[in-house]
Parts: sequence; structure tokens; C-alpha cells
Amino acid sequence: MGLNEELVSGMLIGAVFKDYKGKISSMDFHRKEDLLVTASHDDSIRLYDTANAALQKTVYDKKHGVDLICFTHHPSSVIFSSRNNSDESLQYLSLYDNRILRYFKGHQNRVVSLCMSPTNDSFMSGSMDHTVRLWDLRVNACQPTVAYDQQGLVFAVAMEGGAIKLFDSRSYDKGPFDTFLVGGDTAEVSDIKFSNDGKQMLLSTTNNHIYVLDAYGGEKRCGFVLEACSDNLEACFSPDGQFVLSGSGDGSLRAWNINSGNEVACWTNHAGIPTVVKWAPRRVMFASASSVLALWIPGPPKIPSNDATPKE
Repeated sequence: MGLNEELVSGMLIGAVFKDYKGKISSMDFHRKEDLLVTASHDDSIRLYDTANAALQKTVYDKKHGVDLICFTHHPSSVIFSSRNNSDESLQYLSLYDNRILRYFKGHQNRVVSLCMSPTNDSFMSGSMDHTVRLWDLRVNACQPTVAYDQQGLVFAVAMEGGAIKLFDSRSYDKGPFDTFLVGGDTAEVSDIKFSNDGKQMLLSTTNNHIYVLDAYGGEKRCGFVLEACSDNLEACFSPDGQFVLSGSGDGSLRAWNINSGNEVACWTNHAGIPTVVKWAPRRVMFASASSVLALWIPGPPKIPSNDATPKE
């Protein structure tokens, strides 16, 4: 089903999960299966069947805590960052039997960005220790060197002062092939995403701005301003790259049309500030989270009104 403004603006909450005891800090949809995984500050990792809006499994890591999370290519394994222990800051977990398959050690401070390659077993992490590390799931060591494009050929790194550096993943040791600023904005970038076609980049900043850039030249296509929030607000592209979705500091959830720059929807019925948002890659569905998880689906089609007076 293709997306349009009427469909997006008519999205409504189809399921709500309120049994979390802490903030939901991260979530990820699997690329090929109808699965969603969440990480929460109650130290839980939860796996959901999104086709049936059902919780499948809950596991806990009370020792390390959990913060950021993403699927590997296997639907039963994830990578997550620790909230309480920077020495064992990254873990590779089998959800099937709740077993740690590997620890990835090297960061000296909290991990603030985590991204799996769409094409192979490598993944990237960025940390408050001012390093970006490229890893391989099959080995513990970091490859010496944060978002991948959807082809896995390019990755982007946000630097202090608002600069974005683009690297070729096949020859990253040669340094960035391009560097640009976010339209002159020097605020720190808190999140980077590529659109599925690789032609656009979505940047969220610490001063509550969202920018959509041309991924090749860095030119700003459009920008949006959010209400202030003490936490970083995540934004995401729709799968077709036409729309941007984000929570705002006033507790609302908003969607914009990238081509027109217009706001097409503003939902105010979310419980808490939705700091985490994700579009499902396989369905017309998105998820939003505060300390409550909500799954959004299309509402009933609008019936056109007919004011014409019937002829006798």
C-alpha cells in the first residue's frame, strides 16, 4: 500500500503496551520479519510479533542494564548497549535462549549510537568517548577506524560543531570523501538516518531541529522545529522517503511531507513524550514510545460526503 497524506494523517493507535517500569530508550523493526524489539530502562528487552500485536518474549539484564538495541540479520539475535557498564558496553544476544554470544569491549564511555550494516555482519557504534568503532559480529576486536546507507556502501559520522563526514565503507581508512555542515547550524547532531533509496539524510539535533539533506551534496531540502525536550528526540523517514515522523517536547507526535514541507498530521493522544519512533519496513505501521509502547495503523477510510440534492 502506497503512502499519501490522507493515509498518514488518518493513522491511529492499534495497540498499546503499558507494562514497562521505565522509559523505552530504543527499538528496532526487523527488516524481513514482522518483529519489533525494544530496550527499556527497567532493564528489559522485549520482542513483539507486530502482525498480531503480541508480546513474544521478555528478557532482563539487571547487571549491565540496556540502552540502545538493534536486530542483527537473524530474527532471534540482537546487539545492545549497556547502561551501567562501559567496559562491556556492547553485547550480542541470542533471544532464543537468552545467551550472550559475544561481548564487544573498547568504548570508555556510554554508547550513544548503534547501527547494523544492511548487507553484512558489520555494525557501528558511536560513544561519548569521542570514538566511532566499526565491528564484526564474528570477532571481538574492533576494526580500527553513524549511520549506514541502505546499500551498506556509505556511512555517515556526526562530528562536534555540526559537521557531517561521509565515508566509503570499503575504504574508510582513507578518510571521509565529503564533509558538510547542516545548513550552517552548529548544534550537535544527536541522530542520523538515510532514506531507503540512499538519496536523503535525516538529522536530529540537540537544539530540537530536524533537517532533511541531499545525501550527495549536503544541501538542505527542508527543516522542522520541535518543542524543547530534555531528552533527545528521534525522527525517522517513512519507508518510501516521502514523510518524516517525530515526537515533540509538548507530547505530540508529528508527520511532515518532505516535498511540500507541510505538516500533515499532529497527534496529541500519546501517553508521555514519544522520544523514540520507528516506521515498520514491511507494513503500513509505525511505533512510538515513551514509557508506553504504541503501534499505529491506518484508520478506517473516510467516506466522501454527498451534499447533492437527489433529483425527483
